[in-house]
Amino acid sequence: MKERPPNEPSRRFPQPQRLWDDHARYATSLGCPTCLEFGRCGGVHTDAGVLDCHDLCSCRDKSRCDMVCRFNPRVFVARMREVGGLTFETAPRVPIRGVPDLPRLVPFVDHRYGRASTLNEPVVALSLYELINMATGALHVTSREALANRFLIPPDAAIIVSGVDKDAPIERWWELPNRREILAGLARLNVAVVTAPNYSVLTDVPRTDNLHAMKRTLLAWTEMATAGLRSALHVNARTDHDYRRWGELITKRPEIEILAFEFATGGGRGERIDWHVEQLCKLADRVGRPLTLTIRGGGRKAAQLRHHFAQVTLIETEAFARAIRRRRAVLTESGRIRWASSPTPKGAPIDDLVAHNVEVVRMAHDLGVEPAPRLRLVATSRRASDRNDQPVHPGLLGDLVAPTEAGSIAPESQRVIAAAKT
Repeated sequence: MKERPPNEPSRRFPQPQRLWDDHARYATSLGCPTCLEFGRCGGVHTDAGVLDCHDLCSCRDKSRCDMVCRFNPRVFVARMREVGGLTFETAPRVPIRGVPDLPRLVPFVDHRYGRASTLNEPVVALSLYELINMATGALHVTSREALANRFLIPPDAAIIVSGVDKDAPIERWWELPNRREILAGLARLNVAVVTAPNYSVLTDVPRTDNLHAMKRTLLAWTEMATAGLRSALHVNARTDHDYRRWGELITKRPEIEILAFEFATGGGRGERIDWHVEQLCKLADRVGRPLTLTIRGGGRKAAQLRHHFAQVTLIETEAFARAIRRRRAVLTESGRIRWASSPTPKGAPIDDLVAHNVEVVRMAHDLGVEPAPRLRLVATSRRASDRNDQPVHPGLLGDLVAPTEAGSIAPESQRVIAAAKT
């Protein structure tokens, strides 16, 4: 196995679910009650066998550690200063902006490549990081006409700008010195909603890194709202206590009217998606006033969330991404979506394929259809084991359920096991 750089944690957890925080099953780690951040953090409750979260900082060269961690005091102090401490209370208050009427499903349009005509959709979602030159901080477009031309969407379409992405772009957003000017430009484009960047709240790092990421998310949201934008606060969380903190903040601040969550990666894995959905529902109930929620991924949980939120809008990325890969959505007799190969002639536009996929996915979503599970193949040279490291009988493999957003493939029979996509 490739050795990690000395500035990255060297400790590995082959079973990452051991790091999932579960207050009901596990006691507070012994070192937590004496920690300075215990009141804000609430402690860790895991099966990882750690004294406290500082055991998760296992970098060999702590002077080069890039986490928000007390083992590198110089960097730690600088990171505290950049967010004004880890408390939520120091974040500025902003005006109430109101909530637009959003549809249940909004297609995500990543770019115009491979297309020749306008996607006739009244509401579309775009990436924040595709609207900006991330090297210079300049907006790619300054008018709705230029925006429509760049993405081949209607000039009068309502726009949701999504701040969800990989770590590199959202970290770069924090580094841009002209965020205020960028946000003013977005306000002039009259976008309907912009969701704040989803700074990662990881499970294998000290909790100070989590608390710092949550504070950055809040500050990014306040910047957007201050610029006159209707902004969705991304409520990334690792523990029950994190969700309670978000709930207390939202209860105190009526200007927080729209929330965002991303289920497409860690939050949508295995049993953890159910935990996040349960926590979001409890949060909405505790706040006690109507809240709107925008989600990426987790479409099969939208109906459950709608029992607790006034509006739930799914930013649907699969239809566009599959069309780029020449896959056509097919609604099967069993009521599931299957992604069939749909090659096109070289150079032929895929506009019809994109429009078709959006329509079929919307139809399935409106019908409450759960997409067929997508499986991946995992080569193994030893007998498969379950989450408790107990052998799995080969006859049970056919009973595995792998929830996700679309399509399925049949596993081969030789030296592989079926596993949920992660």
